[in-house]
Amino acid sequence: MAFYKIYFRESVQKDLKQIPQNDLKKIFNRVYLLESEPRPYGCEKLTGQERYRIRQGDYRIMYEIRDKELVIWIVKSGIVKMSIVSIIRFMDLQGRPRNGMA
Repeated sequence: MAFYKIYFRESVQKDLKQIPQNDLKKIFNRVYLLESEPRPYGCEKLTGQERYRIRQGDYRIMYEIRDKELVIWIVKSGIVKMSIVSIIRFMDLQGRPRNGMA
């Protein structure tokens, strides 16, 4: 089985400096699993691009795979922004009233 080399763009390195240490360890563990399985279960191919996306907790990691070179470039990493629909669902799960209704 071939292993891929992983590289980080400089912009990603700057973004990672802002992430708490415990989350950062989980992100790196998830990224380095890509060395042996660049398209793991749960990854999503981005439409119209040769990029993929995986999630680790509240963070999204976007990357490019270059199969001929056995290289993976991590191109973006950041926190997943919650949509208003996600927030409403979260509040429902917490048992909080919606729309000011008790």
